[in-house]
Amino acid sequence: MTIKVHLYSSLQQFTNDRSTIEVRGSTIGDCLADLVKQFPKIKPVLFDKDGKLLEHIFVSVNLKSAYPEELTKVVDDGDELYIVRVIAGG
Repeated sequence: MTIKVHLYSSLQQFTNDRSTIEVRGSTIGDCLADLVKQFPKIKPVLFDKDGKLLEHIFVSVNLKSAYPEELTKVVDDGDELYIVRVIAGG
């Protein structure tokens, strides 16, 4: 099944400046694994050394938060993932 991944602008440098990527998978984790397969340089920006999603990465499905399931959340054909790198500061 095909899923569209929309990337926030700060992540596009890892996908040859593409804002939308088509991936395949039945869970968010599968989809992100396919994204990493296509663009390996994005892996350390999304995941820690244990393969867990970094806490400052926010993923939504069809603009609804994927938390708390995140990587195990099931996606359906035609769903759209949105990945944002949350930046805090003052």
